[in-house]
Amino acid sequence: MTEAGRRLRAGMVGGGAGADIGKTHRYGMRLDDRYELVAGVFGRDASQASRVATELHIPEGRAYAGFRQMAAAEAARPDGIDVAVVATPNDSHFAIAKAFLERGIAVVCEKPLTGDSATSAELVRLAEENGTILAVPHCYSAYAMVRQAARMVRDGALGRITFVDVEHASGWASTPLELTGHKQAQWRTTPEVAGFPSVVADLGTHAYQLARYITGLETDELTGQLQTLVPGREVFDHATVSLRLTGGVTGRIWASMAATGHNHGLRIRVFGDKGSLEWQHEDPHHLSVQDLAGTTTILTHGLSTLSDDAARLTRVGLGHPEGFLEAFGNFYRDLADELTARRDGTPSTIRELSFPTGIDGLVGVQFVEAVAASHANNGAWTVPASASLQEV
Repeated sequence: MTEAGRRLRAGMVGGGAGADIGKTHRYGMRLDDRYELVAGVFGRDASQASRVATELHIPEGRAYAGFRQMAAAEAARPDGIDVAVVATPNDSHFAIAKAFLERGIAVVCEKPLTGDSATSAELVRLAEENGTILAVPHCYSAYAMVRQAARMVRDGALGRITFVDVEHASGWASTPLELTGHKQAQWRTTPEVAGFPSVVADLGTHAYQLARYITGLETDELTGQLQTLVPGREVFDHATVSLRLTGGVTGRIWASMAATGHNHGLRIRVFGDKGSLEWQHEDPHHLSVQDLAGTTTILTHGLSTLSDDAARLTRVGLGHPEGFLEAFGNFYRDLADELTARRDGTPSTIRELSFPTGIDGLVGVQFVEAVAASHANNGAWTVPASASLQEV
């Protein structure tokens, strides 16, 4: 196979035993057969990491003990990786992503991009300087019906936007799971790993990116309140944020990991002066649209009348369910298109509604910082730092 025709070579740091997000990334990469996983660091425990590498059929000599060793070795190989996936807890993102970007290797880094906006901006700068891609898998924006919503809003179907309401309110940690040995709960509730506004970085950034993606609006200022609903927890597990968006539009974000009884809890509603729409992650195939008279139209994934932005992400026909793994697959397909175009010297494939980049990751971290600053100042209206770098 020629260089121009081959699959993209991927590596992964993290995503070892017990890490569901690592499996999700790998499933997403496999859906369109655009990648082959050829290298990785799959945990700190050497024997456990070796077992995972064997199960994933990683070639001999390409299961590494550390990410710096992996970055150096892969950059030196003629068949080195094209992209590195960072699927580790929050506190390690910066160092790992930096090691690969400095060597011109594209990076997919889980959110939040880093723990502060200075290091996030550094990663964006490194990607730009080295002519490579930094992407952040806010994969909810890769659902077909989210793309449909974004196209409708941006094309004026709702008229002038008046209010945006987003919830990512889950009840998964309504009890102190971190005290029971629950691996995910332990690191997500450890301030040194997750950051003390943990719920904002973990769930709030997804809600915020979805609002920005669908509406195209940015935040002029915000006011935030943080709470800890589970007694004794060391991080904030509940957040409410009011937004003043571009052009005087107002908005609200509610993020919680302690919303008792809620399952996933991601929902967005956008209101305009001609109509409104609603999308829920637990029913991702449908987009509810209402007009001024209150007439409700349910748009369904796979309809022939949907926009090209939605249709191009539809994998199976009308009436067949698609979900979370397919959304990851859509993210990785869009990314593969651009990585391949850059490798082969063909025109860029990035369109208006495409995969989230390092800029989106940076804006998300700036959002976390602004909410924390507002809370510390008794809910004062706070202006988030604006991203000054261009899209990578």
